[in-house]
Amino acid sequence: MSYGVGGGLQQAVFGALQADTALSALVGNDIFDQLPTGKTPNLFVSLGPETVMDRSDREGSGAEHRFVVSVIGEASGFAKVKAAAAAVSDVLIDLDTSLSRGRLVYLRFDRAVAKRDGRKNLRRVDLRFVARVEDNHI
Repeated sequence: MSYGVGGGLQQAVFGALQADTALSALVGNDIFDQLPTGKTPNLFVSLGPETVMDRSDREGSGAEHRFVVSVIGEASGFAKVKAAAAAVSDVLIDLDTSLSRGRLVYLRFDRAVAKRDGRKNLRRVDLRFVARVEDNHI
């Protein structure tokens, strides 16, 4: 197993989210690979934590990446946040893209959790995806 494909997978996911016109119509350019500092936008997308497990076999080296993409917004309800979360899901499910290293075998939706933070008047949807990659470098 190798974590060598991790950077390329993140670049591909981030690039696909940034390039999608439907998602941009909802959040503009407010797509981050880390939580923004300072004043946060009213609605934004942020790449979150990732867990990686070995999925190598006799054919070669591989890994399963489980990662979170969060949609966070200031709103009295969930409508805008859930619309942006649906757009994120539409972009990433079965993403067909090349990686800078290795190969993306598949990318699938796993689950989502919607929650509110009443103290900050925030709504948040954390979407978890599972990506299977092969590393041809090893």
